[in-house]
Amino acid sequence: MSKPLTIGQVAASSGVSTHTLRYYEQAGLLRPVGRTDSGHRLYSPADLDWLQFVMRLKATGMSIAGMQAFAALRAEGDATFGARRAMLEAHRDGVLARIAGLQTSLAAITDKIAYYEAAEREVASTGHIHNSFVKDSP
Repeated sequence: MSKPLTIGQVAASSGVSTHTLRYYEQAGLLRPVGRTDSGHRLYSPADLDWLQFVMRLKATGMSIAGMQAFAALRAEGDATFGARRAMLEAHRDGVLARIAGLQTSLAAITDKIAYYEAAEREVASTGHIHNSFVKDSP
């Protein structure tokens, strides 16, 4: 088994501040971790795997309350697999909807870039903008 990591080592390797790690533990997002005889936190590989998953939930827009609910289900054990799956499916559906919205917005931005590229070429070749560009301008 890998050697447990201190809170500073976890912060450095994960990009999550020590303050946030303590907050996540206090908020119930992380289970209480092991401690040294002097009381310093020690994180196991399983703790790091869970932290990485929590960070993925956060990165995809899950609220702290949602992550807390998921962590609470996880703490209840195998009997909550169905509830956890359903929660992740709902979250995934929301992420997919946001991605679709972003793709639509990205397409509009790409179209506008093409418009400006064509307008710049028109000005460069003729010295002025053609009426078709004026009518279609934003």
